[in-house]
Amino acid sequence: MDKKRANLEQALNACKKETTGLLKVFLGYAPGVGKTYTMLNEANRRFKRGEDIVIGYFESHGRQDTIDQLKDLPQIPLKDILYNNITLTEMNLEEILKRKPKLVIIDELAHTNAPGSKNRKRYEDVLEILNCGINVYTTVNLQHLESLNDVIRQITGVNVNETVPDIILEDSEVVVIDITPDSLRNRLQRGDIYKEPLIERSLSNFFRKGNLTALRELTLRQTADEVDEDLEEYKINHDIHENWSTVERVMVSISSSHQSQRLIRMGSVLSKKYKCAFYVVYVDCTHRFSPADTPNKLDTLNKNILLAESLNATVKKLKGRSVSKELVKFAHDTHITKLIIGHSKRTTIQKFFRGSTINKLLNHSKNIQIIVVPYE
Repeated sequence: MDKKRANLEQALNACKKETTGLLKVFLGYAPGVGKTYTMLNEANRRFKRGEDIVIGYFESHGRQDTIDQLKDLPQIPLKDILYNNITLTEMNLEEILKRKPKLVIIDELAHTNAPGSKNRKRYEDVLEILNCGINVYTTVNLQHLESLNDVIRQITGVNVNETVPDIILEDSEVVVIDITPDSLRNRLQRGDIYKEPLIERSLSNFFRKGNLTALRELTLRQTADEVDEDLEEYKINHDIHENWSTVERVMVSISSSHQSQRLIRMGSVLSKKYKCAFYVVYVDCTHRFSPADTPNKLDTLNKNILLAESLNATVKKLKGRSVSKELVKFAHDTHITKLIIGHSKRTTIQKFFRGSTINKLLNHSKNIQIIVVPYE
């Protein structure tokens, strides 16, 4: 991978320039709701009006109705990449940039590119295309949003490895493609989504009605959040200063444990729900009984910080002899209303000499809701 390639933050900042292309995301709560079909349908209407549109990447999953929507849309030939003596096909980023259409259709935003590609993730390709002034239509399912990773796993039992930073959707136009869970299950039973023998297995697993209902509700809430952002922008543009919503501030206390990632995602979901400030805080404890840092611990802590930054958290490093004292002071100074912390992992001896961080937080914090999350 090219080391000079801009990181995500630099790419997103570049996308805010006036010369940047516009991103439109067709969002669904599950496979088969009609994201690609709707995206191609709209692209065809614009193509008939004479707009310069090409397909950069298209995935039909064998669905004939979707394939029929290709019609006369021109396609950029895919690129062959040889990996371990196997030829893989990927979107041809270089050819798209060379062709420079007004609009390019790129399916499956959360896709991971084959080794040897310029960028590791397809959303990074999309950012590069947008930065060149090309508009993009793309598709993604709700379960691929980074902040909802733990929630999706809890609902469906499926661990989604391919994720997209939420900030990409926040800076785009989002179109929710919605049908009822019963209608989606009917599509599946007719063979319109998957072919046998996947149908029965899917109906009893990911496509259970309870799963689909919960995922649909999450998607509609996501849409409501986008509408709330539009309302806030309207208030600013029209100089409206009345407080139309409750002001919350969410804070997450993390450590060098990989379990902190669960807390960070939970905090991100809460901050998005309340449209509020989101802080991720860690304390460099100088107490003599505090466990010493190791290279592995520092590496895990750095990964936790990177995740927090990718979810738009304000990361703060504190230092002091007492973890609870530093957390309480920061929480009060910043007017935190909700504090998320993991269950204490101190040994009996550590608790004897240093006490319980959770108990100290409960005793000394005022008007702060303490959310204690048990570690898995």
